Amino acid sequence: MPGGVAREPARPRRRKGWYVVGLLASVALLVVALVPGWVVGWFGDDGRSDAPPAESARRGTLGEPFKGSPAARWSSGAAGLPVPEARATGWMSRAQVERALEQTRAFLAAASLDRGVLQGDRPKKAIALINPHQKDVQAYLKAAFRAPSERHDPLLLFSRFDTSHARLVGDVVKTRGRITYEEGKRGALQVTSDVTYVYPVAPAAGGDEVVRTIVRREVVLSWDDPAKVITEPGTFSLVSYKADMTNGGCGAPTGYLTPPFGTKSADQAAGPEVDPYDRSTSLSERTAASDDGCRTATRS
Repeated sequence: MPGGVAREPARPRRRKGWYVVGLLASVALLVVALVPGWVVGWFGDDGRSDAPPAESARRGTLGEPFKGSPAARWSSGAAGLPVPEARATGWMSRAQVERALEQTRAFLAAASLDRGVLQGDRPKKAIALINPHQKDVQAYLKAAFRAPSERHDPLLLFSRFDTSHARLVGDVVKTRGRITYEEGKRGALQVTSDVTYVYPVAPAAGGDEVVRTIVRREVVLSWDDPAKVITEPGTFSLVSYKADMTNGGCGAPTGYLTPPFGTKSADQAAGPEVDPYDRSTSLSERTAASDDGCRTATRS
């Protein structure tokens, strides 16, 4: 699977009844840091890496899928997506900011926690929250689900497993992250989320081996002033999005997470070591310090 891609889409501006839609402002390849997947980074709630390396020696089980993992002490599901206190920002009142933050949280849950989406469904609820007038993003979404590629990979925004390859273990996804906001361009409310998701999975064909796929996403979105940007009520524009994963697959993009099982288990991959639970540095800083290629997880 190719490395994560950082995208900065264009947003249509409102100018006397017409708007301009640009192509991608920039496309920068992030490092492929796989185990065999992509690497994870940035600070968590307290900046700690969470658990001593010795815990990596303890394997998860079907009954205790997070056994031995730092994620065992993390929040479950949307509880790990904390919404900050709202205040009037840009064109929005306090109440509007509060609503936008809740909708941002709903998008993250629909994109990375929805059971149907995790099992391969199209993330319709999440897509419905994206500004339909942001044509470069709509083109990316169309291409990503039709023909996944390094440039157009649905995993940049959504978590989906190939159910012919892997099955989810239990009903819990562990999460740790943060959501912040500030005034963005043209008085918009710009919201940044940086969340790590931990998915326990087992082989679809059966067996008791449990692998934890660890996904970290940083998504920046803009709740635009409709007087200045063409948008639809209740939708946001994407400013940038990037993703890095561990145990998500190490081949060409398929549009699905394909965790390794058996002899190719996570801690047997060749390459430099990486701690996928370490959130002490930003995602961009972490990947900038790495080289392309598959890596060995110090703990999974």
